[in-house]
Amino acid sequence: MDNFDRAILAELQHEGRIANVQLAERVHLSESACLRRVRSLENEGLIEGYSARVDPHKAGLSGIVFVSITLERQDQDELQVFEDAVRAVPEVMDCYLMTGEFDYLLRVVVADTEDFERIHSQQLTRLPGVARVHSSFALRTVQKSAVLPIRPAEA
Repeated sequence: MDNFDRAILAELQHEGRIANVQLAERVHLSESACLRRVRSLENEGLIEGYSARVDPHKAGLSGIVFVSITLERQDQDELQVFEDAVRAVPEVMDCYLMTGEFDYLLRVVVADTEDFERIHSQQLTRLPGVARVHSSFALRTVQKSAVLPIRPAEA
């Protein structure tokens, strides 16, 4: 990946629907070279896809809850069963296997406390292998970004 690819990635993260003509102009490439590089970045998996960012408040999902989960056992089969099941919970936006005090950290979106109570009792506590669930409501978002800090290659 060279500096042209890095510039393309940086631009696309800020404006994923940019026309190839504009993108090529911003990264100082011909239109055909730019399109070829974008396709290559997609084929290599560096660009995983494109999506719209939806305002959670306007979508009625303004609550964010961080949920730490401890499993009864941590063998590979138990982890896999849990991970497969947690992928089926639509309110779970992110799930991370962790080191430390608990096994998984989830970011869950909810409409309100009643909505979280429903998700907690009907889904999270029923996930396979769960021993403990600890939840913390976010009071407000201070910093949130989906943009990776793509830096130029060092000379």
